Amino acid sequence: MNTTAESLPPVGPVPPVAPIEAIGAAEDVGTIGRLQLLGTAARVAAQIPTVAKAGTKLAGELAKVVVGRSGVEAERRDWRFKDPTWANNPGYRRLMQGYLATCQAIVELAEEADLTDWRQRERARFLVSILTSAMAPTNTLLGNPAALKQTFETGGSNLVAGARNFVSDLRHNGGLPSQVDRSEFVLGKNVAVTPGAVVFRNELLEVLQYGPQTPTVHQIPIVVVPPQINKYYFMDISPGRSLTEFALQRGVQFFAISWRNARAENRDWNLDTYGRAIIDALDAVQEITKSDQVHLFGLCAGGITTATVMNHLTDIGDDRVRSVSFGVTLLDWAVRMQAGMMMSVPLLKLAAWRSRSSGIMDGESMASVFTWMRPNDLVWNYWVNDYLMGKKPAPFDILAWNADKTNLPAALHNQFLDMFATNMLAVPGGVTVLGSPVDLTQVKVDSYITGGTTDHLTPWRGCYASTQLLGGHSTFVLANTGHIQTLICPPGNPKSKYWVGGEPGPDADAWKASAEERTGTWWGHWVDWIVERSHGEKPAPTELGSKAHPVLGAAPGTYVLDQA
Repeated sequence: MNTTAESLPPVGPVPPVAPIEAIGAAEDVGTIGRLQLLGTAARVAAQIPTVAKAGTKLAGELAKVVVGRSGVEAERRDWRFKDPTWANNPGYRRLMQGYLATCQAIVELAEEADLTDWRQRERARFLVSILTSAMAPTNTLLGNPAALKQTFETGGSNLVAGARNFVSDLRHNGGLPSQVDRSEFVLGKNVAVTPGAVVFRNELLEVLQYGPQTPTVHQIPIVVVPPQINKYYFMDISPGRSLTEFALQRGVQFFAISWRNARAENRDWNLDTYGRAIIDALDAVQEITKSDQVHLFGLCAGGITTATVMNHLTDIGDDRVRSVSFGVTLLDWAVRMQAGMMMSVPLLKLAAWRSRSSGIMDGESMASVFTWMRPNDLVWNYWVNDYLMGKKPAPFDILAWNADKTNLPAALHNQFLDMFATNMLAVPGGVTVLGSPVDLTQVKVDSYITGGTTDHLTPWRGCYASTQLLGGHSTFVLANTGHIQTLICPPGNPKSKYWVGGEPGPDADAWKASAEERTGTWWGHWVDWIVERSHGEKPAPTELGSKAHPVLGAAPGTYVLDQA
């Protein structure tokens, strides 16, 4: 699910999450650097004419910088150069311009290099991102006028506090600067607070039923399937910004799955294991609601699992699912994406071996590799805030959720790697789940599919491709946001907009060109779509659960409390 910063605090955007995160591991970043990025860098450096051209252009620009005639300016949204000293002090202005000119030369060198494979280009961009972000003068005390001012004003106490923060992060955060102060967020008190109860539990999951908030409810309930690599409550993050709450206020019967955090002894959990658990959950929801059908909503990696369950139910003639929704999910992986730089046989084999050896792909490693995919915002931003300025990171509920890490069992991790490498979900019979060869063209139920224009983990054209892969009628909705913000998109943000169009055809760009642009959140459009397929209303239940499935405890449940 990697994001844009429009709804986030100044300290930086939210690290995204996505199905592809199953690939990640902190050590793999180093492996990319040693085995892949160095090879790509060597190819770029070997192209003498391109290097000479970039060097000549840079030398000319640096000469202008020295004599004060350079027109290089920082982008308006570049947080590193907001302090007025960068504009008012000639020395610092030249430092900034020299740095930016050098960065631009490196970027152009990588972009103009003759790299025929797009994966090599993504590796080159990744290398450039790491290099240029690390070179920034703002990462040092003397090169950061705001930090210098803070040091003089506090008598150096900011550096003492920064040293304490640094030691704490070495001990508790894998050596990366902390992105959020989690201490202010308590599950069930100020995050994940929508009233509900655990009404079913098995080895892999808990099912949460939320209390109705309207006198009547729609007949067919919805069951949300979150990613296995993140905790479910980002869809119930806080009052006023909760899709769970939003749907309940429209009379939708709302159930959510909460996955258990995998341990080494759970290494064999795979798509079959998770698929059977989902079907058990559907049985419980149907018994509680007395509904013959349900709606399914798969999010990110949970959408992959949802698709395989849908395929199996279709294969055995089980028509209990009335509709299926997919939130920022890739089912067809034949799309160019930033994480494609990891698509190399040695790296994939290494990642698979690591998880098989330990039994899990641990959450900290998965988070680390994707943090380094956006180093300015997700590393150096907090380096400056935490260590040079000596501040604690700001409290923010989404960041606190993102830091609540989970593990992925080795078997499922290896299956995700295979999907990434072979695109086997898009090939009829390419994989078998629950005894059913997967052929998603046979899934004929209506589907609702979302993507985000700035989502760099699950690119929107890849999400759109699901409309051509699934066999039923598809509705595609495109938001103007990144990965997580596409899902957490509450009403009230004046910058929010989305596109809706007609029947999706094979060309994603043609669809967008003819789609209608609307302001606000897609949440209302989605709920209307669900309600149209929910067969009327009935009185809201007065109690949660049932005699066969009694309440086992209050939401947010117990599995969500498991720590990685």
